[in-house]
Amino acid sequence: MTTITTDPEHIAVSKSRGIDIDWKDGHSSSYPVEYLRDWCPCATCTGSHGTEPRKKTTEAPANPFQMYTPRLKMNSIEQSGNYALHIAWNDGHSSGIYSWDHLRRICPCEACKAERSVK
Repeated sequence: MTTITTDPEHIAVSKSRGIDIDWKDGHSSSYPVEYLRDWCPCATCTGSHGTEPRKKTTEAPANPFQMYTPRLKMNSIEQSGNYALHIAWNDGHSSGIYSWDHLRRICPCEACKAERSVK
C-alpha cells in the first residue's frame, strides 16, 4: 500500500471553480466547488447533531423546475493554522474546516475513488 502524505506542496484556489492541491508525495487533487461543498465536514452537514445530513448536490438528479439559485462559489477561503482551510460559501454556510487529512481522504480522482472502494 502506498504511503499517503497529507501535507500540501502547492495550493491553487479559484473561488468560482475550486481548489487544486499538489501534495508532497507527488499526488495531485482537483476539487470542484460543488464537490467541496458536498463534502463539508462540519457537524451540521454530516448530520452529527442528530439532524439529517446535507444532501449531496453532485449526486442528485437535476430538477427541470428548480427556482433560480446563484451559482455556488466560495466567498472567502483562509488557511486555518497549518492543518486546514476554512471556506465561507455564497449560500451562507461557513462552519466547515477542511483539514489536509479530510481533503486527501475525499480526493475525487479516479485512483483515489478506486482505492476507497476497495477498503
